[in-house]
Amino acid sequence: QVQLVESGGGLVQPGGSLRLSCAASGFTFSRSPMSWYRQAPGKARELVATSTSTGRSTNYADFVKGRFTISRDNGKKTVYLQMNSLKPEDTAVYYCMKPDLPVYWGQGTQVTVSS
Repeated sequence: QVQLVESGGGLVQPGGSLRLSCAASGFTFSRSPMSWYRQAPGKARELVATSTSTGRSTNYADFVKGRFTISRDNGKKTVYLQMNSLKPEDTAVYYCMKPDLPVYWGQGTQVTVSS
C-alpha cells in the first residue's frame, strides 16, 4: 500500500534551519509530482511547495519563497523540504502529499520555531 513517512521535524530557534524528509513507497514515485503542506493550530492546511516528477520545476507559496527549497531523489523515493531562516509563524505540522490521483497524505511532522 502507499506510504508517505515524514521525518526531520523538531524545535528550532528563529533564524535556524531544518530539513524535512518524506520517504515514499507503494507507487511509482518517479512519475508523481510531490507537495509539502502545513497546518498551524486553528488554521487551514496550506500549500507550501510543489515539485514536478523530475524535480526540474518547483513552485512555492509566497510566504516561503527564498527561504524554503523542495527537492527530491527519485532513486531514494524521497522528497525533501529544506527550511532556512525559520520564523515563529512557520510553526506547524508539515505534511507530505502526493497530489496526483489517487491523492495520499503522510502523517505529518511537527515543526516548532521558538526561542
